[in-house]
Amino acid sequence: MRAERLVTIALLLQAHRKLTAPELARRLDVSERTIRRDLDALLLSGLPLYSERGRGGGWALLDGPAINLSALTAQEAQALFLVTGPELLAGLGLEQGVTSAVRKLLAALPADTREQADRTRQAIHIDPTRWGGTAQPAPATLVPLRDAVIAGVQVDLTYAPPGVDATVHRVHPYGLVSKSGIWHLVAGADTGLRTFRVSRVVNAEATTKAVERPDDFDLVRAWEDVNRRHVPCWYNRVEVVFQVRPEDLGRVTSVLPEDAQPRPIDTDTGPARRFTATFSSVREAACELIYLGDGVQVLEPASVRAELVRIGHRLIATHTPKW
Repeated sequence: MRAERLVTIALLLQAHRKLTAPELARRLDVSERTIRRDLDALLLSGLPLYSERGRGGGWALLDGPAINLSALTAQEAQALFLVTGPELLAGLGLEQGVTSAVRKLLAALPADTREQADRTRQAIHIDPTRWGGTAQPAPATLVPLRDAVIAGVQVDLTYAPPGVDATVHRVHPYGLVSKSGIWHLVAGADTGLRTFRVSRVVNAEATTKAVERPDDFDLVRAWEDVNRRHVPCWYNRVEVVFQVRPEDLGRVTSVLPEDAQPRPIDTDTGPARRFTATFSSVREAACELIYLGDGVQVLEPASVRAELVRIGHRLIATHTPKW
């Protein structure tokens, strides 16, 4: 991560001629202290940097040869075009910009390197959808959340988990993470670091207040911590047995998360087939399976059936007309 940040600092200084340490810190979402350490490292590496004090001052590169793509090796160019695939950013509203940027980058490469990079781009495709599933449209709230993350402003988030009434949270959006094609917002809240599944965000309204971000916050490390906290010990996990109509099997595999994919118990091709899947808790099993409606019938355990009934009663009570 630091190596990427050092390269980014050099490219930013080349593009903007002069930037202050606070401006660099804001653009890279790190502390000013971190930026000053990075600038020292760039100076020690021999990059022709200099600083100007006072009003209008900042850090700049000495006039000289610009940083260009001709120094990229074939392997570096191939890696660059693999990580800029539009499918990796699906739903963020950046696909057209990514395609245009890739075209410009290809044109800037030497002929032999350009040819290898273009072959790599055409030879490898990343499909984020599961087997039997189809690509789902991006949640409508993904783009406004992206804008809030980039602008660094707090958001009033209306969030509605399955079976629970929607509530409004004032959050500090730190970043967005796509896992198995599902987008999550990582944000600071009154209760500490939280994650929100973007598809369950009903509304996201940006405020004018700046995000308060911990100086040492790192999105990748934070997401890894979230994953560790949400993977319980094996003895806490719940094995669910359910029936699925053959025509609903594709929808089941596309809706259920990757670690809860159905496994066939028998090969009967009658009106319904039995499957089993593992969930981290009774609550999670019910919340995931309720999306599938009557396409799935839970056979056991009784605790999951009871939780589905409880959620159903709450939904009926909430939506039954009062007249």
